[in-house]
Amino acid sequence: MPAIAEVLSTNVPRPAPRGSDLPTCPVCADSMVAAEASAYLTESVVSYLWTCDTCGYGFVTKHTVKRFSCNSRMS
Repeated sequence: MPAIAEVLSTNVPRPAPRGSDLPTCPVCADSMVAAEASAYLTESVVSYLWTCDTCGYGFVTKHTVKRFSCNSRMS
């Protein structure tokens, strides 16, 4: 079966709870639970491969990872 992939941007203007950030299939609107694969493209960019279980459509999303550090000290 031939695979068709599309790259979709998921830039979110404000931080969202983890569960609400999950995509839906652009073809059949079924909700996605887990990515099929993931890869670091750079130190701050991660891409995810999604494949719809209902219709088989595949697409890729890219996310920017924001680094933060904790400044608390333990005595």
